[in-house]
Amino acid sequence: MAHVRKANRGPSAAAANRAALVTAARELFSTAGFDAPLSAVARRAGVGQGSLYRHFPDRASLAMAVFEGNVSELEALAAERETTLDDLFERIIEQTVACAAFLDMVTSADPRMAAVGVRVTRLLAGRLEQARRDGTVRADVTPDDLLLVVGMLAGVLIRAPAESRPAVARHSWALLRRSIRL
Repeated sequence: MAHVRKANRGPSAAAANRAALVTAARELFSTAGFDAPLSAVARRAGVGQGSLYRHFPDRASLAMAVFEGNVSELEALAAERETTLDDLFERIIEQTVACAAFLDMVTSADPRMAAVGVRVTRLLAGRLEQARRDGTVRADVTPDDLLLVVGMLAGVLIRAPAESRPAVARHSWALLRRSIRL
C-alpha cells in the first residue's frame, strides 16, 4: 500500500499547524513530561519537524506557548479581590495535575523561561502579603520560599503516576502548607 502524502497547503495552514503543535505538546508534556521528544510532538500534530521549528525554534518557545494560558489564568485569578494564597496554590495544583510539566517550566533555570517563574512568583507575592496580614502565614515566609514550594510540588508530581497525581498533590500540598503556616 502506497503512503498517501498530505497536500502542502502552504502559508494558509500556518495557524492550524501552530494550534495543532501546541495541543500535541500539551498532551505529550502531560504524559511524558517536559522532556518529551519534539519529534513526537510534530508526529502527534500531523506536521513535519520543519513546521514545528518554523513556529517554535526550541523547546522553551514551545513550552511558553503551551503554558501561557496557565499563567494568564493564574493572573486573572490573582486579580480577583477575594483570591487568597490558598486559592492560587489550589489552581496551580489543578494545572499541575493536568500537566506536571507546567511546574517544571515555572521552576526552570533556563533563562528563556525565567520570565514565567517571575510572573508566578509575583502573583504569589501579592497574595503572601495578604496572608501575612490575615495571620495565616508566618512572617518569615518569602516569595522565593513559595516558589521553592512550587518546585517541591513539581518534583513530587512529575514522578507520580498520572492516576495518583490528584491524591499525591493534595497530600503534598497539605504537608507543605503546614511548613508556611503560623
